[in-house]
Amino acid sequence: MYSLIRKCLFAMDAENAHNFSVQALKLVGKLPFDPLPIPHNPVEVMGLQFKNPIGLAAGADKNGEAIDGFGKLGFGFIEVGTVTPVAQDGNPKPRQFRLLEAEGIINRNGFNNYGVDVLVENVKRSKYDGVLGINIGKNAFTPIENALDDYQICLRKVYEYADYITVNISSPNTKNLRSLQYGDALDELLSALKQEQSILSQKFAKYKPLVLKIAPDLTDEEVASVADSLVRHKIDGVIAGNTTLSREPVAGLKHAEQQGGLSGKPLNSLSTHLIRRLAKELNGQLPIIGSGGIHSVSSGQEKIDAGASLLQVYSAMIYQGPALIQELAKQIKLNK
Repeated sequence: MYSLIRKCLFAMDAENAHNFSVQALKLVGKLPFDPLPIPHNPVEVMGLQFKNPIGLAAGADKNGEAIDGFGKLGFGFIEVGTVTPVAQDGNPKPRQFRLLEAEGIINRNGFNNYGVDVLVENVKRSKYDGVLGINIGKNAFTPIENALDDYQICLRKVYEYADYITVNISSPNTKNLRSLQYGDALDELLSALKQEQSILSQKFAKYKPLVLKIAPDLTDEEVASVADSLVRHKIDGVIAGNTTLSREPVAGLKHAEQQGGLSGKPLNSLSTHLIRRLAKELNGQLPIIGSGGIHSVSSGQEKIDAGASLLQVYSAMIYQGPALIQELAKQIKLNK
């Protein structure tokens, strides 16, 4: 069934196919039944109860338009965004490219979204009862030295409606954003956001976990430094990781020279290495959400065995369809 749908989708430009899929899933969300059951493989992470450990990665539903539709595909949790304080168009098109032979995707979207207020309204309308994460970023026009302002604006606006909040400082498509992953810049950001989290948890009488999403391109020394900051600032979790700037796994393939972040199957070993390094440094002090290149039960299990507590998928679903989510959710064995 999905092979037919895939043929139609792959006849379109990658971004048009994505937009069509989101609109189709909006309709699926209105169905009075679940086309695919949500597999029961429960796990508790960050004080939250997940129906299963397989989540939708950020980037699939930037504006929270199709939460209910994605929720009917079997995911244990959904992460929407990345969202910014005000709407922005992102980078010029075309900006998404399929690397068919490698089952990869390169994007240089640049946080295109309708703004945090629109996302919040969509979340409020959603009937989804699973764990919902909201991924926040900064506007392209905001100077990097003022990035904290954007993250604080978004955190305040989404806090009440999210089960957890992800701070995205690792997209390669917003100028200088990744510089926030290093040293004093990271410490200052995390310190201020933890203070904001404390204020908001008192205001709403509910603690919402704060998660950091990092790049798979960090050196081992940089990973150790990030891990130290995460522990010192009592960050609740870390997503490992975002897209990569590396082209080593896809050298010579059509579109491989396009600028942007590479996701999908070619990212698998790089993200698993990041998880393994983080797990060694963190030593169980906070959970890791594994993301990047998961394309089979064995590749997902590899990330759990490397130290991840939860997994996130997006690109592989484009190539394989929602059956992959069902397989992963049923067959992944957790290290409880």
